[in-house]
Formats: sequence, structure tokens, C-alpha cells
Amino acid sequence: MVTKCSWSIQAVWTLLSIYSFADGLVKLCGQITPESPVVPIGSSFTAVCILNDNCQNMYGSVHASQIIWKTKNKVVSEEQYSIINHTASQVTFNDTSTLVSPLTCNILVEGNIEQNIYGIHVQLGLPPEKPKNLTCLVIQIEKDKYSLPCTWEPGWNTFLNTKYYLKHRWAEDTFDDCIPNSTNSTCTIEDGISFFVTTEVWVEAKNDLGTAESEHITFDPTTCVKLLPPHKVSVNISELPTVLKLSWENRFDTNLDLEYNIRYKVTDSLDWLEVPPEDTATRRTSFILQDLKPHTKYVCQLRSKVKNWTNMKGSGMLSDNCRSHWSDWSKEAVGVTAEDKPSKGPALWRKIIGSPSPGNRTVLLTWKELDPSVANGIILRYEVNVTAKPPLSLPPEFFSLNTTQQMLHIQDGTYEVKVTAYNSISRSPASVLVIPAPNSKGLPAAVKDVEAFRKDGRLWVEWTAANDNADKYIIEWCEQCNSSSCSFEWQQEPGTARGSFLRGNIKQFKCYLITVYPLNTNGPGAGKSTRAYLLEGEPAKGPSVQTKKVRKNEAILEWEPLSVAEQNGFISYYAIYYKMNNGNETVINVDPTKREYVLPSLSSDTSYVVQMEAVTEKGRKRGPSITFTTQKFAEGEIEAIVVPVCLAFLLSTLLGVLFCFNKRDVIKKHIWPNVPDPSKSVIAQWSPQTPSKHFDSKEQIYPEGSFTDVSVVEIEADDKKSFSEQDLKPFDLLKKEKNASEGHSSGIGGSSCMSSPRQSVSDSDEGEPAQNTSSTVQYSTVVLNGYRDQIPSVQVFSRSESTQPLLDSEERPEEQQVADGGGGGNGGSTPVHRYFKQNCNREEPFAEESHLGKVKQISPINEEDIAGLQASQTCGSVPEREGQEAAFAGAFHPSPEGQTGQCETVGINAVTEDELPKCYLPQTVRQGGYMPQ
Repeated sequence: MVTKCSWSIQAVWTLLSIYSFADGLVKLCGQITPESPVVPIGSSFTAVCILNDNCQNMYGSVHASQIIWKTKNKVVSEEQYSIINHTASQVTFNDTSTLVSPLTCNILVEGNIEQNIYGIHVQLGLPPEKPKNLTCLVIQIEKDKYSLPCTWEPGWNTFLNTKYYLKHRWAEDTFDDCIPNSTNSTCTIEDGISFFVTTEVWVEAKNDLGTAESEHITFDPTTCVKLLPPHKVSVNISELPTVLKLSWENRFDTNLDLEYNIRYKVTDSLDWLEVPPEDTATRRTSFILQDLKPHTKYVCQLRSKVKNWTNMKGSGMLSDNCRSHWSDWSKEAVGVTAEDKPSKGPALWRKIIGSPSPGNRTVLLTWKELDPSVANGIILRYEVNVTAKPPLSLPPEFFSLNTTQQMLHIQDGTYEVKVTAYNSISRSPASVLVIPAPNSKGLPAAVKDVEAFRKDGRLWVEWTAANDNADKYIIEWCEQCNSSSCSFEWQQEPGTARGSFLRGNIKQFKCYLITVYPLNTNGPGAGKSTRAYLLEGEPAKGPSVQTKKVRKNEAILEWEPLSVAEQNGFISYYAIYYKMNNGNETVINVDPTKREYVLPSLSSDTSYVVQMEAVTEKGRKRGPSITFTTQKFAEGEIEAIVVPVCLAFLLSTLLGVLFCFNKRDVIKKHIWPNVPDPSKSVIAQWSPQTPSKHFDSKEQIYPEGSFTDVSVVEIEADDKKSFSEQDLKPFDLLKKEKNASEGHSSGIGGSSCMSSPRQSVSDSDEGEPAQNTSSTVQYSTVVLNGYRDQIPSVQVFSRSESTQPLLDSEERPEEQQVADGGGGGNGGSTPVHRYFKQNCNREEPFAEESHLGKVKQISPINEEDIAGLQASQTCGSVPEREGQEAAFAGAFHPSPEGQTGQCETVGINAVTEDELPKCYLPQTVRQGGYMPQ
């Protein structure tokens, strides 16, 4: 804080010491001399600080040795100090280039406090340099008004305020100085300008360090004048086609000689032509331009100046620093020369369109409009002369046209075509073109190495000549497009040319087919072609790809090439991008000449995304993407699987058919079994009195409504005494069998007529219902002996519920044997019925279908059971056997009345009639029929 306060106090004291008022608002205790010095840069400078009595009153005893010199805030080295006396101190700067203002004088008072006494500002600068290259020019502002602007070089920068004064005088007359306004290098004198009087002009420069003066120049204003350009310039048409007359007016009225500069050019040309200076070195107001082109528009301009004579310089009137200047160019004047006859015939070419028929050709004859430089006027019409050359003897054809083309229909052969242009004056020389016959000889050889490329923003074509036989070259080009009707352009070049720019509207991003033809008096030779772009770009769009065929591990892609209008450049290559879903992308570059490509090494049954890109030198563009899925099987894999399977199935079917055909009887037996005929059953062998009898058909069965009865023989307890044990053994056996059959049916008579009938169920009731119902039949139950020792006169049979299987003898009647028994002599035995019905004190309908539906096949009984049964029948005495046979005979003889008897079970033990169990006679089966057990 103390430091900042001391600096503030010092600054205020310095200002008060520097700036003081007239009456001494602040009394200073010292001062510096010189007061406001201006010091040249680089020179030495000395300043003296003098203390007065006020310092003694303010600071006490003060000595000059206490004075400290500073430049700005930097203390000057004490080596530069010198003490003059006790009140004066001097400082010296040997090089003022390092001196920085302000320069202050300070004293060191008690407490080592610096007090500023006085300060000065030192200006550093340079004296003015002598102005150089003073030049003046009299400018004609109006017809009688002039000004004198002068320019000079002021020299170095003085770093001080330096003033320049332009001075001029005539002999003894001096005029006011011209002081520059903005710059120190030019000033314009408006008054005191007179012609034919010598005028002296110089420049004076002043500042605080000195004065400088330029060289004095003297001149006559007439020799340093710049005139106004000629006006009212006009061009007059002459009768001569190569001449124009140029006229104008001068605006300088003195009698001095003037000289002119005249230039002209063809309209739209950049090059000017000038009239030789010696032809316009005299004062005039018109000039005739010669050697011009007929019927050509020209633009003309001129300027003028005062002619400088060499003797004027010797007389002192002409100075090197003041020379006359050309005036500005006049306004342009336009004129057109008169017409003349065309100097040259039109450039001629032909285009073979085609052959509409053998021996004929269609030729498009075309020619260029004449350039105005050779047309020499307005072309009014063209005459075309077509002449056939030998061996053709056709009359010449003439055409008068105002267009530049003509379609010719000519025969095969050589023709000479002449085209002449006419204007209002005369006609041009004829242009000749030979149209040679096909396969003509003597034509110029084709050019070689045709190239086209961009050069200087234009399309340049160059070629190599095969030989020097060509008089001219025809460059033909057309913009390639998708249609065949693209128009062509052409231009003609001289025979010495080996390259040329295409003259026409050449567009960017368009492909041009360029052909160069050599041409001589025999006709055009074969052409050589190339393709080129003025400027290439990226394709307008990408190619559209599609799948031609997709296989298991590869896919054939095809695409249509981009049209020429869409390519915008030469296609370098096609890029194919493909990838699986969420997979990495793979890129394949394809030659641009290809139209399809095979993607190899693909995964089967996989989706792929494919996109195609066209690439040029300047860019690339992608087309739309497609998705396809590879096949799961390769070609032939499905056939390799299906064909063998089908063949195997067909072979199996054939083998199955053959097997079924060979085993048809067995199959028929299992599927469609024969229903046995009960009348042919060997049951007839049980009764010797019943002979076997064959029935021819089912129509011989009892008539509808007839029934058979079961004879019931009841043996009471008292009656058993009349039988021997031998006679009762069969009945004991039957009882045992009956007791056994009550628990489970044997398949022959599973229930008594007093119990509920039980139907046997096949092992496959659901799978083979037809077989179950057609392969079983119910038989009757036979009861031995008569009722209460009564022998019935008629054998009674009763329908049973047995599911006994059919017998082989019943399926094959031819194997059935006729039973021979003791009753063979009884000629009146009743035939056995085919079907039986059981009456258990109730009536049942007689229906063949209901009985056939309950049939079930049972396995046959072995031969041992049969043998045991036969042995038991032979154990009794003859009377007993005869009685038993009679009982059997009565049991198996049907009742002639067909009435139903009461069904009762035969009793074996000595019980009452109500307590006797009732049963059916157990039956067993042997091969060929039924036998009693």
C-alpha cells in the first residue's frame, strides 16, 4: 500500500511540475533546459536540471548531487551525470535512438523519498529528404480548360510533422503554392497554365529539423498535354468489299500538329489490329481502313496526342520530365464491309445410313455452313451435283437447297458429289467428295492410335497418321445413348494436323464415340474410333441385381448393365456386397464386361443379402439390395432319396402282391372262412340208427318255422337200480364233466337250459367281428335215455349255445364219411337237420343270422379223450349196450311232428325230480366229427 501511495504522489507531483499556469499556480523548485527539444534520431543530446530557491524552502538544504534523472520510469545511469554547480546537474545521451520520453529530473529528500522536480518530452525525428522524380502533365478537362497535376517522391519518413509545397512560376511571376491535401506526393495546379510559355515547377519540404527542395523542371505546357479523345467517331461502308472509312472530330484548337493511333478488330474477336503509326502522323479527321474482309463487322477506335518534335527539346521547350501523352481511346465505332463472292466451298462429308436392298445404299450427304470469314456475305442457297462414275451410266442429279444436308438413294458404285454455295454477289468454288463403291481400292490407310482426353477444359483428340496420303481428316463424334437415333457431329481438319479440339457443345458426364477418317481425292478411308468423357463423375444409380438360380452352396446373380446415360464415366468394375443376416459383409470385384456372376461357398438353407455397386474413377453408387435363401438340398439329392424309396416301396408292393397271390387260399381262409353245414357234421356218427346224408344246398333245410325238440330223459333214484354199474359209468362221467363245465364252459354246452346262456368271446372281438360271427355255430345238446325209462320214438335235437368251431369235415363235405351203426338196418330213419333250436319251455325265433353271430372257434379235443369215450361204451353187457344204443338212437332221431319237448336235465344220483341237476351231454371233438364221451 505504501508503495502504491508513493507512486501516486510522485505522479501528481510530476504533472504539477510539468503543467503550470501563468501566475504560478504551483511554484516549481527547478526546471530542465531545453524546454521542448526536437532531436534527430541517433544524435547526442544533453539536458540540464537547475534548482532554484523554492527547493531550499520546501526541502531544506538541497544539492545538485541529489538529482536523479529518469527516462519514463527507468533511472539513467549515473555515468551519464555531471554536476555543473551545487544547483545544476547535467545528463548526456550519446545515442538518442534509445531515448524514451518523458525525461524527468527528481531529487532525493529526507527519508530517501524521490520528489519529481521537472519533466520534458523529447521528440525524435529526421530532417526532410530532397523530393525526387518530379513530373507534371497538363490535362485537358474541357475544350478550353486545363489542369497541371504533378507527382514526386517525398523521400524517407521523418517521424515529424513535415509539410510539402508545390511551387511554379513564369519567368519573374510566382504563383501561390499548391499544398497537398491527403498525401505528400501529388498536387494539382488549377491556375496559371498558359501554352507556349516556359513554366518552372519544383517541390519544397519543411519540418522542425530542416528544409529540402527538389530539382526545378521547366517545360512548355503544349508539350506536356494529354488531350481529350476524338469524338463523333463513325465508320462509313465503302463500295469496295475490303475498305471502311473512319471519321472523327478533334477537340484541341491550337495549330500544333497531332498524331493518331487507330486500331480495329473483327467483332467477337480478342485481337486488335493497329494502323502503322507513320500512316497517321499528321493532323486529320478521317482515315480509310484497307485490306479488310468482305461482309465482316469491324469495331474501330482511335486516340490522339500532340506531336513532339526533336527541335523542341533543343530549344528547351521539351523536358524529359514532361512529355505528351496519348489521349484515352475513343468510343467504339462499328461498321460492316460490303459483300464479295465466297472464297471457299463448304466442308463436305457423308454418312452411310444403310442398304435398304441388295445393290442399293442410302447416304446422308451433309456440309458445314461457311464461316463468315470465307462466306463473304449471306449464303442464299446451295447447289448439289451428284455424278455417277463408270461403269455406272446414270444421268447426273442436281439439287438446289437452302439446308445443309441431303439424303441420297444410290446404287452400289462410285459417285462424285459437288456442293457450291451462292450469295448475292456470286458463287463459291465447288467442294468435291468422292463416295467410293464398296470394297474400293486406293483409299487412304486408316489412322492409328486415336486418343481423346481432357485438355485445357476442352476435349482434345489426337491420332497418328498411317502415311502421308491423306489430304484432310474428318473427325466424327456422337453422344452415346440408349437409342440408335443419336445425332452425330463432325469437323474437317487439314492433312497436316495430328490433333484438334472438338468444336461443339461438349457436355460433362456424357460419353462420346469419336472416329477419325482420312480423306483424299479417292474418297474417305476406314475410320478409327475411341470413346471419351470431357469430365467423369459418379454413376447416377447403382445396378439392380437379381438371382438367376439359387443352389445349395452357390447362387448365380445377373444384372442389367447401366445405360450410357446413367454411367457418367467409364465403369472400372462392379463390386458385389453380400452377407448373411447379422454376418460380416464380403466384397467381390467383377469385370464390367460381365453380366452374371456365381457366388461360391455359400451355406445351405441360409438367407443372404446382396447389393451391387458400380465404380468409376470419380465415384461409386450402390443399387438396391435383394435377399435370397439357399436351398437345403443340392440338385439330385432329393431325387437320390425319393427314387430309391419309391423303388423300394414299389418292389415291396409287387412282392406283397405276388405273396398274396400265391397264398390266396390261406388268406381266404383267415379272412372269409366257409360256414360249415351242420347237416354234414359227424354228429350223425353218434347214432348208428342215423345214416350220414349229404345235402346239396341250404334250401333242403327244414322249412321255415319247423323246429326240433330235445328229448328229456329223467332217471329217478329208483330207476338206477335197474341199471348196472357198467351202464351208469357213462353217466358218472357225464356228471363229472357237467360239474366241471358249470365252473367254466368247455365250449360245447356251456350252460343248461335252466341257466342263462353264456356266449364265448373271441380273442379279438373288436379286430375280427366278421371272423367271429362267421366261423362259429351252435349245436344241439343230446340227452341219453328217455323220460322215466320211456324210449321216445323220435330223436329230438335242441339248439345249443355252443361256440364249438367248425369241423374240417363240415368245411370239406367231400371228406365226410357216412356213419355205420347198429341201426343201419332201419330204413326209416329220419335225416339230420342242418340247424337246431333249443326249447326251454319258451319259443325262440328261428333266424340263421342271429345264430351265426354267436359263433366262436374253439380248438379241437385230442384223440385220447375220444378213445376213452369209445372204451367206456364197450364195457357194458350186450343188453345194456343195446339199451344204450336205443337211448342214443332215440335221442338223435328227430320228431316227425316237429313239436317242442320239455327241457329237463338227466338225473344220475337218487334224488327227487325237482332236486336233480340238469345238464347237457358233454361233447368232445375229434378229427372228422363229434363223439360221445
